[in-house]
Amino acid sequence: MKRLAKETASRLPRSDPGTPLPRPEPPFTLGRRLIAEGLGTALLLAVIVGSGIMAERLAGGNIALALLGNTIATGAGLAVLITIFGPVSGAHFNPLVTAAFALRRDLSWPDAAAYILSQLAGAIAGVWLAHAMFAEPVMQIATKLRPGWPQGLAEAVATFGLMATILGCLRFRAEAAPVTIGLYITAAYWFTASTSFANPAVTLARSLSNSFAGIAPACVPLFILCQVTGAAAAATLFGWLLQERSAP
Repeated sequence: MKRLAKETASRLPRSDPGTPLPRPEPPFTLGRRLIAEGLGTALLLAVIVGSGIMAERLAGGNIALALLGNTIATGAGLAVLITIFGPVSGAHFNPLVTAAFALRRDLSWPDAAAYILSQLAGAIAGVWLAHAMFAEPVMQIATKLRPGWPQGLAEAVATFGLMATILGCLRFRAEAAPVTIGLYITAAYWFTASTSFANPAVTLARSLSNSFAGIAPACVPLFILCQVTGAAAAATLFGWLLQERSAP
């Protein structure tokens, strides 16, 4: 029996404990994943901006009603898009999520850079698509001011909560991520003063829409700075919080 155990052990693959395990090969090619990220982000922005235009037109000046319509469409659309594109690319749709995956070594940094470029291009294309659908000028610059540190704090909180939701789902209930993330964004539209952009690509793209969902370019740097801060805080805290105690 001892001899059999030794022979079996000798056939098992060995690894150097000082060498990190290789990253598993993704089931889809990089090209397909980039198209999924760009298309998914474009559709997300079309939902955000398009539903904002529709809600504002139908609400008759009632801002609360317009925000409610924008909120429901965004949360529902996000859940659907994550379900569709998640198995292909991970459905990041957000440079901060992509950076977090790269820091976790779930994604290489060159692939992460390509993801981010696809997200930015897709976000802008989605805004232009929404404008075209509603017979608005395609090229616009937002004039809607969202100034001040309270708005920045709201973005930090919104992004912190989004990253916490994603990391918690990945750790415990990955299959629940689409609905959970959609529900969080739905809630964050209402409990944050900024209506929860929580995404640098979304923020930049919405500065190109002078609509209900727009943000003036002058307000974009503060939003992105606070989004990065909130994401970094969440990644640090939950990286520690969700780490199980090692076996003795």
